[in-house]
Amino acid sequence: MAPNRPDLVFDLDGTLIDSAPDLAAAINRLLESEGRRALALSEIIAMIGDGVAMLVRRAYAATGGPPDDPEERLARYHAIYGDALTNLTAPYPGVVETLKLLADSGYRMAVCTNKPLAATRKILETLELMRFFAAVSGGDSLPVRKPDAGHLLGTLKMFGATVDRAVMIGDSQADVAVARNAGVPVIAVSYGYRRQPVEELGADLVIDGFAEIPAALERLA
Repeated sequence: MAPNRPDLVFDLDGTLIDSAPDLAAAINRLLESEGRRALALSEIIAMIGDGVAMLVRRAYAATGGPPDDPEERLARYHAIYGDALTNLTAPYPGVVETLKLLADSGYRMAVCTNKPLAATRKILETLELMRFFAAVSGGDSLPVRKPDAGHLLGTLKMFGATVDRAVMIGDSQADVAVARNAGVPVIAVSYGYRRQPVEELGADLVIDGFAEIPAALERLA
């Protein structure tokens, strides 16, 4: 780590990438195969952030109730989504340029997401973002996941980082909560996926675009 540079931990969905269209397409393929109604993109966005199992559970709850075999439906969702991870998914504006700027400035960076690790790594590799990160932690990488502090603490440990020199950057309740639980400052982006206004999350700073991160880090410092 360069002098005076904190280590940065990013959420994935809703922070680095706009993945909702692919998530929605996969969920709706699953629901429609059983004669259930398709969900609007806005409905699915409100369900994102707590892992794949919760996303599938919420989708079924919104369309008639739980299935008779939740684990089988979850496996089917994984298969559908796994074949179309980046058909409609892309980095948000400014992400690639800002990550490069941060890397060139000496910041070490990692990803901490509730998305399964295999899908996370494939997306980062396909979108040519993996090169920026010293560590990647998915929702199945550790015994716990966000908002449990252990997920962020475990991610920091993966690349030799410590809570006193770390900053979390995310878009959702889970991101702010995991940072608070771990004792790490947190920046929230005003875009992305959440179920309440970003101002109510309790982040240290709120930014409107990814390119604002370097200036926000200066403000935190």
